[in-house]
Formats: sequence, structure tokens, C-alpha cells
Amino acid sequence: MKKGQAAMEFLMTYGWAILVVLAAIGALAYFGVLSPDRFMPSKCMVTGGFSCVEYKITTTQVRFYLQNNLGNDANITSLTITPSGGASSDCTVAGAVMFLSNGQKSQAINVTNNGTATCLGSTFKADLQITYLKSGETETHIATGSISGKAE
Repeated sequence: MKKGQAAMEFLMTYGWAILVVLAAIGALAYFGVLSPDRFMPSKCMVTGGFSCVEYKITTTQVRFYLQNNLGNDANITSLTITPSGGASSDCTVAGAVMFLSNGQKSQAINVTNNGTATCLGSTFKADLQITYLKSGETETHIATGSISGKAE
């Protein structure tokens, strides 16, 4: 057997094997088995003295509750939600301006689409920014966090 023939047989044998593997990976990707959205962790985290105690993500709204763990009463003056790859104006936030006593759980904070914007979908990932005043203080503080997950 000549060297050229041996090399060609080697390349053809492994070439077909590689082609079959690539076709299998392509089929898995086409049918959504390898979609990264399926593996998105569901979480709601806030730093800076607040915690996210409950949350639910659907295709039409995100609802979550904050708890004040500052050790002081707090007046939340604004809450901004910026979705991943979008702008804060893409989402409408309702129920975010409130007074929370120390240890108190907030009322429901609802996030919905703003008109035709695409804030919500089958998955949701956004950054939170909470601006608040501690009781008896005049300087504002900022707590940050994130919320993400797959719609139920």
C-alpha cells in the first residue's frame, strides 16, 4: 500500500466520523436542546441592606417583594430596572416608591412591558437600582441587585 493511499483512507474514515458528529450537534441545536435559555438560573439578589424575599417571572410581568434589613427605617424614592441588552425605559415599574420599616416586607413590585418595548419574554434578566433615604438622614443611598429567570 502506498503512503498516499493510506493517508487518504485515514482522512476519509475520520472525516465521515467528524461529519456525523457535526450533524448530530446541528440537530440538537436546531431542536433547542442546546439552547442556553434552558439552563438560565432563577435568582433575585439585592445588596446594600435589602433582600428579595419572593419573586415570580411570567411572560407578561415580573412580581417581586423586597425586605428592609438595614437596621433603620427606609424610604425608597425610586427603583430602576434595566433589562439585559435594553434600556430602563423598556420596562414599567409599579409599586416601587414606598416606606419600609426595619424588617418589613414590601408590597408587590410589578414590572411590565412599556408599550411595544420588549422588556419581558420567555426569559428575563435585569439589573436593579434602588435609591433610598434612611430614617433621620438627608443623604440618599443606592442599593443594587439583579433578577433573572425563565418565565413560568
